[in-house]
Amino acid sequence: MYRNKLILFIAPHTDDVELGCGATMARFIEEGAEIHIAAFSTAEESLPDGAEPGTLKSEFMNAACGVLSLPLDRLYIYDYPVRRLSYHRQEVLEDLIKLRSKIKPDIVFTPSGNDLHQDHQVLHNEALRAFKDITLFGYELPWNHIEFSAQAFIVVTERHIQKKWQAMQQYKTQLDLKRPYFSYEFVESLARIRGIQVKEKYAEAFEIIRAKI
Repeated sequence: MYRNKLILFIAPHTDDVELGCGATMARFIEEGAEIHIAAFSTAEESLPDGAEPGTLKSEFMNAACGVLSLPLDRLYIYDYPVRRLSYHRQEVLEDLIKLRSKIKPDIVFTPSGNDLHQDHQVLHNEALRAFKDITLFGYELPWNHIEFSAQAFIVVTERHIQKKWQAMQQYKTQLDLKRPYFSYEFVESLARIRGIQVKEKYAEAFEIIRAKI
């Protein structure tokens, strides 16, 4: 279904797309889509005490290149300061426009419009400007939402969930923080809930921001 599609996933921070749509990426790759990921902050200021600078960038590379088997030239990593993307809105927009020109994506995934994190809001709003005539989906990160409008469901299988979890496991710094959403139990249970909504075993849910058919 997605063979030969060009799909761009936009991450405010290095682990966001794995958390929000890692199983979907695994399915798309399996079906022959060309996947690109752009991460706008490596969140250096959020590293745990004692972590080496560049750790999150290395973990991102391990997840994307090692687990998901993406070529290096399909990854785009920017060094905007965490929680301060709003100070760089124009530069972010210009980077997104450059990605649009270079990749020419058929589909773009960006944070949900209801995501409360300040960096996620910036990426969502600037993606609306950069990709206003391209199919655009918003992914969910439930711990950042008061509400989420699940309008599109991408059906995935247990092997896609396992691949998502393998990618997430590359973020040792985040696992060490023991956040409840950074666990296999959370990943699997959320996928089950979304699957139940469309009479499937597993799914990931998205907002439909723009659908170009």
